[in-house]
Amino acid sequence: MTTFFGAIADDLTGATDLAGLLARSGVAVSLRMGVPSAPPQTTAPVEIIALKCRTAPVDEAVAGTRSALDWLRRAGAQRFFWKYCSTFDSTPRGNIGPVAEALMRDLGAGQTIYCPAFPENGRSIFMGNLFVGEQPLAESPMKDHPLTPMRDSNLIRLLEPQVGSAVGLANRLCVARGPEALRARLAELKAQGVAHVIVDAVANDDLHVIAEACRDLPLMTGGSAVAMPLPKLWLEQGLLPEASGNRGRDMARGPAIVLSGSCSAMTNAQVAAFIAQGHPALQLDPLDLAGNGAGAALGWLSRQPGDAVPIIYATARPESVRAAQDRLGRERAGEIVEEALAACAVAARDQGRRQFVVAGGETSGAVGRALEIERLDVGREIAPGVPWCFAESGGHPIAITLKSGNFGAESFFEDALGMLDP
Repeated sequence: MTTFFGAIADDLTGATDLAGLLARSGVAVSLRMGVPSAPPQTTAPVEIIALKCRTAPVDEAVAGTRSALDWLRRAGAQRFFWKYCSTFDSTPRGNIGPVAEALMRDLGAGQTIYCPAFPENGRSIFMGNLFVGEQPLAESPMKDHPLTPMRDSNLIRLLEPQVGSAVGLANRLCVARGPEALRARLAELKAQGVAHVIVDAVANDDLHVIAEACRDLPLMTGGSAVAMPLPKLWLEQGLLPEASGNRGRDMARGPAIVLSGSCSAMTNAQVAAFIAQGHPALQLDPLDLAGNGAGAALGWLSRQPGDAVPIIYATARPESVRAAQDRLGRERAGEIVEEALAACAVAARDQGRRQFVVAGGETSGAVGRALEIERLDVGREIAPGVPWCFAESGGHPIAITLKSGNFGAESFFEDALGMLDP
């Protein structure tokens, strides 16, 4: 089957977020963990490649995304999407702008848009400023993110230091006038030499306007939600095959485990809610892991009965995270936790657990690599942007969901496992 739409995501949970929204159309969606080493053979109409480049050095991120673009083009893709977090996680030296410019050069694209809005999850853009719920980004819990603290809410100011061309705005008043008005605004900005355009969106209707106006662009960039309407538009044009998605795939059967490395405010609440239901719980301490390794955690896991759903978590309040970072260094503190949770995932699989609920972008990437997952088939959403996915690991079929830190309701872990009950 020929691929039409190819997307590149800067982390694994971002890729599954995008995959879940695109799969709503019924079109088959395939998600690859990293750039496949083999040339494209059996591909889906929608192919997504998940990288681990959100906080990577710029040169490394650009090289990785260009390699992914090359694979997708060889698979037949004609439209492309650069997916990053709906909270625009970045820094002045970040990767969002440099990667977009590299992809634009490779595709010969003179202009692209940036729209990380996700209204269903409380992310909106107004007059170029990003909001998390009713809070400006810089006043939200994202201001204390351990890797990408966001201290400015204005996307134009955030993007300008990252790109070599002018940055402009298509504001909500323009978007509200419909696709033709937005196309005209983009053409006006392009004539002025503006290659990078922030596009406002405060509601799902805005996303449909943006998708309609931009569906013929060779490259779009943003959060997952602005891509959500695209498959339906392309189906109507006959550019994608009729709905043939893989939602009916058999669910993987077997005991479950929850692994949480995210320290977001919502994940803190989700962990607390799950523990309150009486599930066995073990909290990891980065300082203890640094000195003693993951042996104690693995021993604890081996003693849990098969009919229990244990949770192993490093989720903590911002002040605790900072204390560990001060002792170990920011990157090393995160790596220690990721390595421990990845080891626990492999041990859980080898003990017969087949359902994995994973919270946190870096944690999800580490777990996915440790389980040696190469390809995920995308199933039903548990919450907006968080689907169950199905794969093979160690010769066993598994179900796995990979949740970005702030996504889902407080009951997310219970909701996820309830969907897989026979």
